[in-house]
Amino acid sequence: MSSLQEIFAFLIVGAIFLTMQFRRVSTDVLFCGALGLFVLLGITPLELAWDGFANQAVIAIAGLLVVTNALRNTGALDFAGRWILGTARGEQSALNRLSSVVVPASAFLLNTAIVAMLVPVILSWCRRHQITASRLLLPISYLAILGGTCTLVGTSTNFVVNENLTKVYTAAGRLETTPEVDDVDANRPALEQENKRLAGVDSEWLVRHRDSLQPMGLFEISGVGIPCAVIGGLLLIFCFRRFLPDRTELLESLEERRREYLVEMTVTSSCNLIDKTVEEGGLRNLPGLFLIEIDRDGQVIAPVAPRDQIRENDRLVFTGVVSTIVDLEKIPGLIPAADINYEIAPQKADQRTLVEVVLSPSSPLVGNTIRQANFRQLYNAAVVAVHRNGQRLPSKIGDIVLAAGDTLLLQSSDDFVRNFRNRHDFYLISGVEDGRGRRDDKMVLACLITAGLVLWLLAQPMLKQFGWVASWHAPEVAIFCAAIGIIVTRCTTVADARRSIDLRMLLTIGAAIGIGTGFASCGAADRVASVISMLTLGSPVLTLVIVFGTTMLLTEMISNAAVAVMMFYIALSLAARMDVDPRPLIMAVTMAASLSFISPIGYQTNLMVMGPGGYRPRDYLRAGLPMSLVVGLVAIVAIYLQWTF
Repeated sequence: MSSLQEIFAFLIVGAIFLTMQFRRVSTDVLFCGALGLFVLLGITPLELAWDGFANQAVIAIAGLLVVTNALRNTGALDFAGRWILGTARGEQSALNRLSSVVVPASAFLLNTAIVAMLVPVILSWCRRHQITASRLLLPISYLAILGGTCTLVGTSTNFVVNENLTKVYTAAGRLETTPEVDDVDANRPALEQENKRLAGVDSEWLVRHRDSLQPMGLFEISGVGIPCAVIGGLLLIFCFRRFLPDRTELLESLEERRREYLVEMTVTSSCNLIDKTVEEGGLRNLPGLFLIEIDRDGQVIAPVAPRDQIRENDRLVFTGVVSTIVDLEKIPGLIPAADINYEIAPQKADQRTLVEVVLSPSSPLVGNTIRQANFRQLYNAAVVAVHRNGQRLPSKIGDIVLAAGDTLLLQSSDDFVRNFRNRHDFYLISGVEDGRGRRDDKMVLACLITAGLVLWLLAQPMLKQFGWVASWHAPEVAIFCAAIGIIVTRCTTVADARRSIDLRMLLTIGAAIGIGTGFASCGAADRVASVISMLTLGSPVLTLVIVFGTTMLLTEMISNAAVAVMMFYIALSLAARMDVDPRPLIMAVTMAASLSFISPIGYQTNLMVMGPGGYRPRDYLRAGLPMSLVVGLVAIVAIYLQWTF
């Protein structure tokens, strides 16, 4: 039966591989379906099949996503992005500044979350400086990947491997402490059988090498990750940039078809633009946005010069596209002039969002000016901007007589779309991407909680050195407590916290853990190990190279978490067959499963920048292949020097 289960295991894993290459299937559905087959065929023991979904790694990843979401919702990331790129004038300068922040930040926050935060900031900066985003987005993905390999908490892959180490280390501990009495101790056979299902290796070897199977410390992998990050980052900045595509952003290629709105904003007393010139405030030469005039106490300044200063209560009139108007909305103290009752309290900011509506002929607004329409009373929303195709609108939004077919950009509550979707007042209602307000008043608090989390993580290795070990020293506990703190202090709402958790990624990881466990328990991992062992003739160094290369190659074609789990057990079986220390091989799997540069599907960050950067699969191959070869060589040498067989 075991050999038949091995065959089924190989067939299912092969089917996953082929499906990932040739069909667009959601990874969570694919891996959950595969896990279901593993359970039905008895490959994964039922009592172990669902452990992956309650895994500590899954909880830690979810917590980090909540913390990172709070930094975004409070505007901390926008502020950081503006601060990093503030004085950068060219592509090289921007890349230098970003690399100095992305790598260390990705070491302590999930690199996927870091990229998600930076993409809109980089797109905005690129639009302002007429630089194509494709020159920066892929390097940011690569830098985040490199930074994530520097500590235990930098990437989901590290969490997954560490959780498997914890499981195997615990199983070895139970075997080690069980008294061996000839045929008397009934628990020993049961424990050995359980170990076989958990790890798929010989119990005596497992006990003998238990010390090498301890869970990773926060900085244990840093000895390999930091050299890879430094060398890979330098090569990316100074040598590999010529491999990057210079591709026009999709929106820019359709410039003539973009909707241009007329928008009028009032400068309130809390605005940071006061006493700055138009150029100093970043309102000059914005792609897709033009400052037409400044209305100051009835005196109109037009045309506007770069050295004209901005004063309190100025009314700034722009024409621009939605993506740039969203950037204006994020400037604290700059509010729509068309609505005198606009809510500026930070406590209400996260309840506001931008939506676009198209007026229908039956709308009561048609034939009225915005000022006469009582828009706030009718719809509990503020008119931010107006677009009328093909016509030059007057400069005062409040005086525009609305007509059927006009498109309005509104600042509204979260439930606006649901409440008015079926009303005949509007032809169409749609949300605006990244149009949610920012809780600026919670920015400092969110940053303090995040800083406390980082300090907590940094303190854990020191406490362990002094012999003070407790359950709350685990990274998962620190991350979970920080996420709860973020919610309790209202740095993010419960609804936003739920939305920030990438359920698809967590389901994929949970199912992959169950598949990996079954792959080991049915003997399939040991079968692969025997083939590799024959190919390498028992040479540990050659085995290290093959394990690293195989893991790296598979990661480019399948989910990195799934590859990490399966290759972990293969590495364990290889070490047991050769009777060598398993640590170098496990670290090779940990590193290689994260270093995905040549495929958009190999790692989440690569896929995240594909659309915004307008990349094609061959762009990853051209830029990522030399990066993979160099960084892979550095990693293998560093692993060999740091851990001995």
